[in-house]
Amino acid sequence: MTFRIAQISDTHLSAEKPFFVANFERIGEALRADRPDLVLNSGDISLSGESKEIDLSAGRALHDAIGLPVRYLPGNHDIGDSQNLAAHGVPVITDERRIRYLAHFGADFWTLDVPGWRLLAINAQLLGSDLAAAADQEDAIVEATASLGARKLALFLHMPLFDRAVDEPAMNWRFVDPAPRRALLERLRRMPPALIASGHIHQYRERWSDGVCHVWAPSTGYVIPDRLQPLYGSKQVGYVEHRLEPDGRHDSRLVQVPGMPTLNIADFPEAYGPI
Repeated sequence: MTFRIAQISDTHLSAEKPFFVANFERIGEALRADRPDLVLNSGDISLSGESKEIDLSAGRALHDAIGLPVRYLPGNHDIGDSQNLAAHGVPVITDERRIRYLAHFGADFWTLDVPGWRLLAINAQLLGSDLAAAADQEDAIVEATASLGARKLALFLHMPLFDRAVDEPAMNWRFVDPAPRRALLERLRRMPPALIASGHIHQYRERWSDGVCHVWAPSTGYVIPDRLQPLYGSKQVGYVEHRLEPDGRHDSRLVQVPGMPTLNIADFPEAYGPI
């Protein structure tokens, strides 16, 4: 039987600044009607949960209201950015921020077995970090692949691994840095994922690289203007449906909800400041 995952991402929810809540609620209505087997939020659940725990609480309450099985991954707005960005003055991942996230959403890396597949979800901000939890996640990745058996592997994380090439040398806030990317792919070398799904970029894209399908989920909330972000794929809001078949086949598609406006973050300076 087909296992259907509705991947939502970059919901940016807040009770104090509910700019993107209406779009999320439209998504919730669509999901209740469609009833996927799992809803998976791939990060940036909250608007500013890395500094405001009340945004984490609001995000969890809004997801609970969907009334469907939901699993979560943290994004930089939930738990802080990767540590390499500390020099830029942005909040980065710490044990304290991670513990707050765990209290609201549960494990930040996990596996789930479904017919023919294993879902491996990891915390992208732990990759390359010096937190003790980074080693625990590495052990979990090794165990997940060692015991995979005949299942196919689907990897979920907040940040895409790269744009167009696995050996890209550039370091920036959009993709996993080269060194932790290489380390992760080395751990996955013997059992490479058939599907790698992420968010973070606020664009939808499906691209194949070395036999692996890389899918980026758009934001449910907003897009980023072209003057600040290149056009990698498609700038629109919605979610992604992944269909995993027991025989290892898979298919992913963008789902757009009728009546759901494509908001632009430049029109909401109260969210993160003027763009």
